[in-house]
Amino acid sequence: MNTPLRQSFVRELTLRGFTDRTVESYVYWVFDLARYYHRSPDQISDDELKGYLFHLHAERELRSSSIYQAVHALRSFYTLTLHRPAEPLKTVLIAPKPETRRPEVFSIQEVERLLTVGVPNLRDRAFLATVYAAGLRLNEACQLRIQDLSRDRPQIRVEQGKGRKDRYTIFSPHLRELLREYWLQERPQVWLFPSRRHPQEPLPDGTGQRLYYRAVRRAGLSNKGGLHCLRHSFATHLLESGVEVTLVQRLLGHRSLKTTARYLQVRLERLEQVKSPLDLLDLKTISTH
Repeated sequence: MNTPLRQSFVRELTLRGFTDRTVESYVYWVFDLARYYHRSPDQISDDELKGYLFHLHAERELRSSSIYQAVHALRSFYTLTLHRPAEPLKTVLIAPKPETRRPEVFSIQEVERLLTVGVPNLRDRAFLATVYAAGLRLNEACQLRIQDLSRDRPQIRVEQGKGRKDRYTIFSPHLRELLREYWLQERPQVWLFPSRRHPQEPLPDGTGQRLYYRAVRRAGLSNKGGLHCLRHSFATHLLESGVEVTLVQRLLGHRSLKTTARYLQVRLERLEQVKSPLDLLDLKTISTH
């Protein structure tokens, strides 16, 4: 509902540079709170706010990351729109500790199977290969334009990625050849991956996610989550090949190095390939006397 409170909240968030997606999710949590109590959010008490968070924890069993977002959405609403002091709100709207979850990744062999067995058509293969080869988020891949692909440099421009920041990522020779073949077949005009139904619009996020899940099933791979798994795999494979973590941070567009450091995990397959320094010594030449 487009109430004055909602309009004011959207205006405050927009003026502060929040992305459209963040604005949408923040508005949802305020709406969900009002729906839960069947009252306007400006008429809800502090005890009821705590009760709502308990409801998210105990009854809906939401993940900590979702509740964390809900807390920050409600804090923003009550401070920016209703002008309540921020510090007292922190004792009412308590943010849960973030989950420490290791990113799920594919092995290089699994990615190869996904991009061959999993995708029988060129458009889907080109889309998924672009996500993996450049480490893109779902929305970033769907929103790519032909002009974002550099003709004379090995780089792809990601315009207005997460946090409304532009960045550059790598444009591999193999991906360039694949996209050239794809372009000759499909002839996209503006968007690299346009919508089938509305070619003047980019590929919808939902369509990109669905074609990924379809490819995973066809390839006979285990479900490791959504399309973001290819971005996780991109980062992990770069680090395993010796690329500096700070460079991977820039390619991914992470603000914090701590976020990128999650990918410094060592997969079991990789661990089995690593030799201990002891194995490099010739202990037979050392006398035991």
